[in-house]
Amino acid sequence: MKKYDYLIVGAGLFGSVFAHEAMRKGKKVLVVDKRDHIAGNIYTRETEGINVHIYGAHIFHTSDEKVWNYVNRFARFNNYINCPVARYKNEIYNMPFNMNTFSKMWGVITPAEAKARIEEQKKAAGITEPANLEEQALSLVGKDIYEKLVKGYTEKQWGRRATELPAFIIRRLPVRFIYDNNYFNDRYQGIPEGGYTQICEKMLDGAEVRLNVDYFENRSELDALADKVLFTGMIDEYYGYRYGELEYRSLRFETETLDCENYQGNAVVNYTEYEVPYTRVIEHKHFEFGTQPKTVVTREYPATWKKGDEPYYPVNNERNDALYAKYKALAEAEGNVIFGGRLGMYKYYDMDDTIAAALALCEKKL
Repeated sequence: MKKYDYLIVGAGLFGSVFAHEAMRKGKKVLVVDKRDHIAGNIYTRETEGINVHIYGAHIFHTSDEKVWNYVNRFARFNNYINCPVARYKNEIYNMPFNMNTFSKMWGVITPAEAKARIEEQKKAAGITEPANLEEQALSLVGKDIYEKLVKGYTEKQWGRRATELPAFIIRRLPVRFIYDNNYFNDRYQGIPEGGYTQICEKMLDGAEVRLNVDYFENRSELDALADKVLFTGMIDEYYGYRYGELEYRSLRFETETLDCENYQGNAVVNYTEYEVPYTRVIEHKHFEFGTQPKTVVTREYPATWKKGDEPYYPVNNERNDALYAKYKALAEAEGNVIFGGRLGMYKYYDMDDTIAAALALCEKKL
């Protein structure tokens, strides 16, 4: 008899949901994580009374009522609405592209005027068969929006020039002809009062959790403890990169505490010019409408991933999706190992997607 029903590798949101539901079904679980904390990339830590999003801004949003009701069992959410602004040189624009953006950029007042300006620039670009991301964006929104709000940010995010990126990365660019700065269209949105870490703490209550544990350094010993394994790390690493490495994008964060009450007036400011090396600055207190005398800001720098770095985003292009299909075939042949989460399933998941996928897996496996 094994000591545990499930060994869960990764104490992030996916692993925490699965652990919680498994325990509700009477299963015994062991959760391990190589970091020194639970909650994965949604981990928040208090500094100067402010809940700091250690791994970048996380705004919970969903249109799935089941997921919204589920996550509200573990935290009380405030009514924060995500309204980021974009800074290009010394100009400030509202995001996503909406009538406030167009009015600032061109001095237009009505939706008809804004549409006419965009159509004029799209026609001037004269692109019918976009060959790269730059041409795709120009064919969708025209020169001004592309050059000020898309080009530099995208090139920093991907680590390549827009002319070197495939067109399919930007299949569409959301353009709203209304004066609405709400970034998301989802019905439910907010930030947990007191930060995100508490959500995973409550989900993992009753589980045995071991931190600072590298699964690959202790693989045979850990596998021997449980009947089944849920693996939420990189699927290519699990198989020893048998078919080669999948691509990921990484991030680097610089966080500092400032002796001022309000640094930038908004939780998220995107820096869209290429010459500024970071993509955005996050001022954490604004997520919870903080009034603390000090503030904490984080600059977020995109980085090329290499072995040993923290992977944040899968790069879902044709080459990587074909490679992942090979690893997925191996995974489907496994008897006692399940793969989940953004890295285990090589798919970009928002938090609500993560919860929905974890609950779907629980229904199937538990």
